[in-house]
Amino acid sequence: MAKTAGPRIRDPERRERILDAAAELISRHGYPNVSLSDIGSAAGIVGSGIYRHFDNKGAILVEMFDRVVDHLISSAEQSLAVSPNPQATLGILVNDQVELVLRRRALCQVYVREARNLPESDQLRLRWRQRHYVALWEDALCALRPAVSPELSKVLVRSAIGSIHSILSFTSALTEPEVAVALRDSACRILDVMPQAVDFAPGSDNGGVPRTDGVA
Repeated sequence: MAKTAGPRIRDPERRERILDAAAELISRHGYPNVSLSDIGSAAGIVGSGIYRHFDNKGAILVEMFDRVVDHLISSAEQSLAVSPNPQATLGILVNDQVELVLRRRALCQVYVREARNLPESDQLRLRWRQRHYVALWEDALCALRPAVSPELSKVLVRSAIGSIHSILSFTSALTEPEVAVALRDSACRILDVMPQAVDFAPGSDNGGVPRTDGVA
């Protein structure tokens, strides 16, 4: 009697290689110019092997975006739960954004540039989750500075996040720790909050999701 094939086991490390390779290629060449075979080659996987993990190229993009937002929302909610006051919360939120863009630069570049290539349903879902994340910043800022109106808080928070994201458009000659401090200080000046200490170890990467201690 022939043995029945068991469920297909998917190697999580291979999945991570696919996501990392896709982020690097798409950040350099743009989503439309990268094929599944390109991603497979960069990940050391035959093109057909990608289908063991993702149905198509769009599914890879969706998972990359979800990972960014999952991390940010989870970290923000943890910060709210443990922070003693809104000042500390905002400092942690700023540092978490700084660490994300420096440790996962290619992933963040794709996140900022390629949202238009997501399926419409995923774009709507992503925007809703982004609004939730930004609202956590706004609530902390309004709690810290009651004179700031909700409309002004929207401007200040988006400006602070945008100042951190600015590093994604160019390469700095500064060291990563120096860049981390500069980005942190810029965002904190916009929000008018006291910076939290930065504990940024250059050159480290945590395989898709940044850690939530130190800068995070």
